[in-house]
Amino acid sequence: MAASTHTVTNQVPPLVGYDVFGADLALTEAVERHLAPAVLDEARGELGTLGLSAGSAQAQEWGAQANENPPKLRTHDRYGHRIDEVDFHPSWHRLLGHAVTAGLTDAWGREGGHVRRAAGFLVWTQAEAGHGCPLSMTHAAVPALRTDPALAAEWEPLLTSHVYEEGLRVPAQKAGALFGMGMTEKQGGTDVRSNTTRAEPLAADGEYLLTGHKWFCSAPMSDGFLVLAQAPGGLSCFLVPRVLPDGARNVFAIQRLKDKLGNRSNASSEVEFDGTWARRVGEEGRGVRTIIEMVAATRLDCVVGSAALMRQAVAQAIHHSAYRCAFGGLLIEKPLMRNVLADLALESEAATTLALRLAAAYDADTEEERAFLRIAVPAAKYWVTKRCTAVVGEALECLGGNGYVEESGMPRLLREAPLNSIWEGSGNVQALDVLRALQREPGALNAFLTEVGKARGADHRLDAAIKDLLTELADLEAVEARARRLVERMALVLQGSLLLRWAPPEVADAFCASRPGGDWGSAFGTLPHSLDLATIVERARARER
Repeated sequence: MAASTHTVTNQVPPLVGYDVFGADLALTEAVERHLAPAVLDEARGELGTLGLSAGSAQAQEWGAQANENPPKLRTHDRYGHRIDEVDFHPSWHRLLGHAVTAGLTDAWGREGGHVRRAAGFLVWTQAEAGHGCPLSMTHAAVPALRTDPALAAEWEPLLTSHVYEEGLRVPAQKAGALFGMGMTEKQGGTDVRSNTTRAEPLAADGEYLLTGHKWFCSAPMSDGFLVLAQAPGGLSCFLVPRVLPDGARNVFAIQRLKDKLGNRSNASSEVEFDGTWARRVGEEGRGVRTIIEMVAATRLDCVVGSAALMRQAVAQAIHHSAYRCAFGGLLIEKPLMRNVLADLALESEAATTLALRLAAAYDADTEEERAFLRIAVPAAKYWVTKRCTAVVGEALECLGGNGYVEESGMPRLLREAPLNSIWEGSGNVQALDVLRALQREPGALNAFLTEVGKARGADHRLDAAIKDLLTELADLEAVEARARRLVERMALVLQGSLLLRWAPPEVADAFCASRPGGDWGSAFGTLPHSLDLATIVERARARER
């Protein structure tokens, strides 16, 4: 083609070289709100450093390379010995190592640890979401291990370490370790009580041999795993190390890696146990109760991870619209595009605000906050993760055909978006979990309503939505069939309450008018035109301030 015909104009510069944390006002304000003054300056410094790394060209290249070069399974070495190892691209290790060094597996033992970690997880996930799985599993294993003080003393310092050491070795010889999880089996999926993996006790107290399979085993390159198996006393939780104390490899046969829609840089596997050595965690027959705190923590990470994907998608859409001209002006100045961008920004800010509120509840660790989390976590997991795919899809459309091209990065976000809605229990599982809490734990509902009620009287639309919710909660007849509707309303009034208390008036007004107030269409970009949409969009724009 003649050079004279190839003039490049009206193309948008990449969103690169910025502070992902500092440019996110909803996130920075949440961190300031929830952290004590004694640790706030230190946390700001750490998160600012991480934000600059996440927004750098280098981190973006690592993310693209890790996604384009998925992990590979090596079942045997050149001599025919079974090794069951997973090879990752060097960029995967760079991403994971940077995350561990930044403390993204260290929340349980430091002041404000959950808020600091959640904010960091939200920031760093925007570089590449796939490596978030081992970070989440490692972080979430701590409360389960604490049911056994001896196991906690052995493993917790390794799991919360800020040192990343790849490769399989005796854990005691490593400065840091990662954990995975294996709960589901092919015949039962989420119905873990139908698991068939057997656990046969050995002579030594707490030691067993496992025989069976796991249909989804997360992060199979990890140093250890929490799994469920049927012991003589019922379904129980076990710790399966990859390398035994004497240096021998435990029996952990990786049958294959899953070929997934998205999350390509991460390894998800099917594994077989055949005389696999394990240590029991918690009491026999109480496996679900033992591992449930791990599940709850990973569910919160699903909320945070979805908030991260939404934030990055919205940042890209606004950035594109701020530079792209069409029909005589910048897209961001067009009333209809501004409505779309503002609508997306509302969803993103509501997700971020809710995610950090849940993290703060973990840090508070009071009886009331634990009761609040019992309902708020599954409700948030249900709603925020479902909104993620819709938000990312609409944000991609803001870039037009350019957004549909792999080089934009938007297709990778869109393929990743449905994951968190499925992982750790699909939407129906979350809705049913909320119903269980409503029926069995009245203190949980009281704590939830107390939180929501802190904004009562601030907006008539939210007040009306709370009243309607109370009417629904008073009638639990045939409630399972309408569980999704109920949980959606609970999540929306919670988000509305939080935004009314903490977000700028323009954001809270628009959210309450559209979501609880119902002045909203069936697609993004249908906000009432009388709202201050320009202020909402400008607040959500990713740039140095």
